[in-house]
Amino acid sequence: MNGPTSAEPQPSLDFAAAGGGLRVVRLRGHWNLRGLTQAEGLLLRELAERGGDAALAWDLSAVAALDSAGAYLLWRAWGQRLPAQLELRPEHRPLLESWQAAGGPYPERDGPRRPFILGVGESLAAAADHVLGLTTLLGKLAWDFIEVARHPRKMPCREISATIHETGGRALGITALVGFLIGVVVSYLSSLQLQTLGAQIYIVNILGLSIIRELGPLLAAILVAGRSGSAITARLGVMRVTQELDALAALGISHSLRLVLPKVVALALALPLLTVWTDMIALVGGAVSAYVELDIGVYQFLLKLPGAVPVVNFAIGLAKGVVFGLLIGLIACHFGLRIRPDTESLGNETTNSVVASITVVILMDSLFAIVFRGVGLR
Repeated sequence: MNGPTSAEPQPSLDFAAAGGGLRVVRLRGHWNLRGLTQAEGLLLRELAERGGDAALAWDLSAVAALDSAGAYLLWRAWGQRLPAQLELRPEHRPLLESWQAAGGPYPERDGPRRPFILGVGESLAAAADHVLGLTTLLGKLAWDFIEVARHPRKMPCREISATIHETGGRALGITALVGFLIGVVVSYLSSLQLQTLGAQIYIVNILGLSIIRELGPLLAAILVAGRSGSAITARLGVMRVTQELDALAALGISHSLRLVLPKVVALALALPLLTVWTDMIALVGGAVSAYVELDIGVYQFLLKLPGAVPVVNFAIGLAKGVVFGLLIGLIACHFGLRIRPDTESLGNETTNSVVASITVVILMDSLFAIVFRGVGLR
């Protein structure tokens, strides 16, 4: 049935006089969502008008059913507070007390909406804070390099080796897969255009320059930023949550020397190697696609590649790998050390680390393209 039955009476209220001139409001029926939908508007208006009277006593002992909707309706009518004189069933008390503890489903605004200029200023202040933090961390790394140069035994070789294996060795599979597919895609799309011009052999020039100079370093850096950069940030964040960073500080162990330096150095060494690996696999994929689409043999492809792509492009790709690795490691550690000891901050800062790393990598790649625009091109 859609409406309340005799077993589910509609909600009602009435006023009665008690001893000492006290007036009591007695509620009966089912004060739940189903019952309230059938209630008359006069009842709800009367409840809203009488609810704010602090001199009234409220008797809910005859209420047969009460849910969160009815509890919220009463709590709002009472001015978002429980009456001083209230009688109700024990099973109904937690519903009303939950609204009292929550303070309402929709918190009131503290004030008017902030001006747009204030939001811009806060964004600039946050950006300046990140720049200052990165600069400070870079200064600590410079000092650590000086310290390691003076005392070579302080070099954290084990940490560097483990990080190279984690960020480089375990990333060979995914970089090979993505590199091969990118090589196939670039070769296939280029072959469609070259066939119309009768210049099929220039597929070697297009693939060589685009992969060795641009796509190889960029793909490897983006994959490392998403895979290894996020892992570095999350690990530092977990160390913050478990108070391991505080323990290291109490023991007088430098965070930058033992945690940041190994990761930055490892990424600076591993990413150029991953770039070479990605270049090789991408060129293999491009050669296979060129053989299928343009009937250019793999031996002919490899024979023409050194003459089509000057070796300086390979050097530019390696330089990009070193710079990208330094930036990814620095940014990942920066956001990891900023994590507060709570899970929400851990997730937010890990996401910010990946986004910032990829953005900075693309910006730096654009800067490389501008600076070396006349180098290695015929």
